[in-house]
Amino acid sequence: MSGDKTIVIRNGTLIDGSGGAPQRNVALVVEGNRIKSVGPLPEGIALEDSRRVTVIDAAGQWIMPGLIDAHVHLSYGYPHIPGEGKGRGNVRPEFNTIKAARSVQKVLRSGVTSIAVPGGTYFIDVGVRDAVRLGLIEGPRMHCAGRMIVTYGCIEDDEPAWVGTPDHAIGYLCNGAEEMVAEVRRQSKHGVNFIKMADSRSGESQMISRQEIAAVVEEAHRRNLRVAIHSRGAGSTRAAAEAGVDWIVHADLATEADLEAVAKAGIPIMPTATFLATVIEMGERVGPANVQLDINRMKRHFDNLVTLMQRSREFGIKLMVGTDTGNNSFTPFGELHAKEAEILVRYGGFSPMEAILASTRDNAFALKLEGQVGELRPGFFADIIILDSDPLEDITVLQAGRHLTGVIKDGKLVDRGETALEDRELTFQNA
Repeated sequence: MSGDKTIVIRNGTLIDGSGGAPQRNVALVVEGNRIKSVGPLPEGIALEDSRRVTVIDAAGQWIMPGLIDAHVHLSYGYPHIPGEGKGRGNVRPEFNTIKAARSVQKVLRSGVTSIAVPGGTYFIDVGVRDAVRLGLIEGPRMHCAGRMIVTYGCIEDDEPAWVGTPDHAIGYLCNGAEEMVAEVRRQSKHGVNFIKMADSRSGESQMISRQEIAAVVEEAHRRNLRVAIHSRGAGSTRAAAEAGVDWIVHADLATEADLEAVAKAGIPIMPTATFLATVIEMGERVGPANVQLDINRMKRHFDNLVTLMQRSREFGIKLMVGTDTGNNSFTPFGELHAKEAEILVRYGGFSPMEAILASTRDNAFALKLEGQVGELRPGFFADIIILDSDPLEDITVLQAGRHLTGVIKDGKLVDRGETALEDRELTFQNA
């Protein structure tokens, strides 16, 4: 990567992330880590001065903001690597940290310049975030939660009561508002960007009370941290909306009244349909028994999410875009980050432009960087991708970096040389 020179992107078609129609690109100029101008070439920039200026000719190509995936899990330990020992819990934190650091490089090289990480193990994600920020490794911008705050019966409360949630667990077991507030304070001390709560796995019943959610929200907001919650079920979705969480993940079992409460509170929902769609597609290809997941349950949740996507317009609920990449071996880094955009178009009634806006400008909310990333405008961070195919004609060209010709993150050209691990046979685990 090289960020010392002024970068000038000439020609091509500009999709600037504002929602306006694509336009002919004259010159997009990057100085430092910000976009200096979009439009006519400013005076004083000598394109022939190769010592100070890097010129990228994007003729016949498409230029747009870097993608933002607001639901990526780095430190869960997937995909498994043959030869690495694994007990009941996660892989060794030392090994997992190196693995997470390598994974973010794959993410960046696929055109995803920012991610939110809603839960992980230890404080590995925070450490990788800081390594990226300080220039030790390449990677996208990262906005991180710590371990998910859970209580008995929630997702990630997988051990017997006498074990609780050991250090390697993804969840952090709390019982009562007082313990949850203390955990918010502990995570804040260790540098998280937001707090992640998690109710029941499938939404069959509400596990965390409204009072407990409200206590977490009050403490987190007091510390300038936002709060997200895994909530499939109706009860927890309404409770979360009433308690003032900042976004809700899933909400596929929400009723009309629940969605009205979410809309009234002005809270966005992140459906995260990619994980479910991937499971269903794998089941159709290799057979449900080989996937080792309840395909029928996955289909029910997916169908509900499709309805949610379609109904969100009627209620005026904004949808965030996240994929659950890293949650299992069949959601590999660098592959599925734009799958959610395809689902929004194919099933949710979104136009390709609306799906692009959801994956860029609107998703800046997940990073607390509204008005700074997600659009190609002067003063914004220079996070840019260049494609050899038109994503407005085929939204799938955004997937897996297959149509990328260039990535710029924070004003620096990303070296997209192949450094990925060899493809390995995927191992399916219960989710």
